[in-house]
Amino acid sequence: MRTAAAYISGREFEVHKPHFLDSCYLCRKSLDRKSDIFMYRGDTPFCSEECRQEQIDIDEAGESRWRMTAAKRLSNRQTSETSGESDGKRSVRTGTLVVA
Repeated sequence: MRTAAAYISGREFEVHKPHFLDSCYLCRKSLDRKSDIFMYRGDTPFCSEECRQEQIDIDEAGESRWRMTAAKRLSNRQTSETSGESDGKRSVRTGTLVVA
């Protein structure tokens, strides 16, 4: 564990900052430096392949939900533009009409 000095009211205190490889990102189990550490997305440590895979599944489910929501919003926007509505309001053009 790393330590750093902090100053409060002129006094020095030792502050412990955990290193990112100290515990599993998912289950928070302490990671031993002598055993395998399974990494994901560059700097996310896991204690096992199972924990890493569970996080991958969670991330993919979230990304899939986000894509479906974004597609639905786009579809709703296109539908409202096609029907002449915008955000539930009708658009009205104003101007001068000249009839001969």
